[in-house]
Amino acid sequence: MGKLLIVGTMAFDAIETPFGKTGKILGGAGTFIGLAASQFKIDAAIVSVVGDDFPQSYMDILKNKDIDLSGVEVVKGGKTFFWEGKYHNDLNSRDTLATELNTLADFNPVVPNDYSDADIVMLGNLHPNIQLSVIKQMEKRPKLIVLDTMNFWMDNTWDELMAVISKIDVITINDEEARQMTDEYSLVKAAAKIQEMGPEYVVIKKGEHGALLFHDDNIFFAPALPLEEVFDPTGAGDTFAGGFAGYLTEAGNISFESMKNAIIHGSNLASFCVERFGTERMVDLKKSEVETRLVQFKELTQFNIELT
Repeated sequence: MGKLLIVGTMAFDAIETPFGKTGKILGGAGTFIGLAASQFKIDAAIVSVVGDDFPQSYMDILKNKDIDLSGVEVVKGGKTFFWEGKYHNDLNSRDTLATELNTLADFNPVVPNDYSDADIVMLGNLHPNIQLSVIKQMEKRPKLIVLDTMNFWMDNTWDELMAVISKIDVITINDEEARQMTDEYSLVKAAAKIQEMGPEYVVIKKGEHGALLFHDDNIFFAPALPLEEVFDPTGAGDTFAGGFAGYLTEAGNISFESMKNAIIHGSNLASFCVERFGTERMVDLKKSEVETRLVQFKELTQFNIELT
């Protein structure tokens, strides 16, 4: 069975959308990635940090999905990372109302011995130095290193970001971030520039408009499934990344064709995430639901055309 090492936040989120408002609920990139990856037949572990205010019930949600939490540090007397945001009516833009790093400010990740030989490493959106320290702890070069990042790190830690990007295989970013990183409006040109920085594969997420995969001169596009109800986009990108990395870990095949399937699986799982607040939908997601929606994805994009 393939091994996936996930590095990312386990956190509290408080979310407001046009459809309602939550108190503090389970969130964090590592959490969303882990829940998505748990849909596959793999061994998965999360490396993260929380305070002792993080409820055991939240730990149990992840443990019940057979996710190894031996790499999660619990800081006595510490407080867990907290993010609060309010989405606008279009759900594509949001205002961050609060960001409290708390224990994350001094996070020094330690890779569990059992996962220092992981097949795939999924580096969630964190300080580039944290991401780099994880790569250095691996006892052998993983088959694939996937990295997620954001414009905050581009603005504030450019040199460190370039150092870690030079050592990875796949980067997942959104279209705005790809343009900022390269000063190119064309996503095709942007992806080519990013590949020159190190990653062989570039995944550009376009939210409700799907995702693009670039490798050399090859391009693949996966749509986002049109949904009747979108409650909360929080964690959709991380869920996509978890589905992408989880599928590749199970498949054991690192190729452009395999990554095309991984993009579809990631998009499929992200479509469930947005249907409820936070992690609520992903916690109870059934395999039969996932498979039914995969068929919908296939029907959405499949057609026959005769060329004369």
